Amino acid sequence: MTPLWNVWHGWFLALFLFCAAIVFSNALHFVLVRLLRKKQSGESSTPMPGLGLVRHLGKPARAIFIITCLFFVLPFIPQVSGDLHTDIAQVLAVAEVLSLGWLASGAVYVLQNLLLRRYDIHAENNVQARRVHTQFQLFRRAVLTLIAVVTLGAMLWTFHDDRIWKAGTGLLASAGLASLVLATAAKSTASNFLAGMQIALTEPIRIDDVVVVQGEWGRIEEINSTYVVVKIWDLRRLVVPLTYFIENSFQNWTRESSEIMGTAFLYVDYAVPVQELREKLLDICRQSPLWDEKVCGLQVTDVKERVIELRCLMSSRNSSDNFDLRCLVREEMIAYIRERHPDALPKTRFAALPDGPTPVAAG
Repeated sequence: MTPLWNVWHGWFLALFLFCAAIVFSNALHFVLVRLLRKKQSGESSTPMPGLGLVRHLGKPARAIFIITCLFFVLPFIPQVSGDLHTDIAQVLAVAEVLSLGWLASGAVYVLQNLLLRRYDIHAENNVQARRVHTQFQLFRRAVLTLIAVVTLGAMLWTFHDDRIWKAGTGLLASAGLASLVLATAAKSTASNFLAGMQIALTEPIRIDDVVVVQGEWGRIEEINSTYVVVKIWDLRRLVVPLTYFIENSFQNWTRESSEIMGTAFLYVDYAVPVQELREKLLDICRQSPLWDEKVCGLQVTDVKERVIELRCLMSSRNSSDNFDLRCLVREEMIAYIRERHPDALPKTRFAALPDGPTPVAAG
């Protein structure tokens, strides 16, 4: 019979080794995290965003350190029998695989931050940045899905049990008919996923694009695997399926460049001095920082029975500036006409008929 002291001594050694593994792994993780944070704080003065190493890799790295240290101390624990040792080793192996998958997923985000540091989406002319951000956002989801599948396969591989592989083979064989049913039921999901890949390659829309969808003006805020979020100018969110941008027509105001031209129409009397208004429009544009100094002109675009139509055409660096410039031009031009040429405002003319009966011509 084993003495009680030897039993307690064995469990004390096991507990000591377990605690030592936890302390050592956490100490190693703490040192590495401090070094990374010190490096990032030294680079914080740069305009480039951080890579997010601690945020994305800190927790999975801690789990890997702890599990690895437990693997090392497991053979030195005297109270663990053969079957119990195998079960504990299996649990640690599954946890190690899951932690590695977690670390790989975090590494994808770090790699994305590293590659996107050169592309500032908030720049004035950000077509290339929007293209790269859109493609990385869609490809990142595909890579994360692949990592999840590989992690699941690696986790099953750790069991080394033929019964599990046979069960998996039977499951895959029986999944043939089920896949047809699921494909029919998830037709919209599959089509949206393929539409997302097509959008990433052909680029009809990108992140931060200015679009008009279903009569709503807004910016592409988010492109998910099945839908797109459009931020409307009044802060509403329009959620649109990805297939909509493949199967329907829509307006993209920043497809090649953010520069845009806008118009402001004025309806005035025939007596208005057009050349004077043309000079006034140019003066308004020159005094406004919203104008990009490229296009500014006024033309008579239509003649109606009571008024003439004047089109004020001006260009800006982006659609937001152009909208504000169009509003400014309307206000300034109307105020100028009202103050300098009030007789040129639209009016209705009446002609008085002579008194008495109208003479009838002899037949």
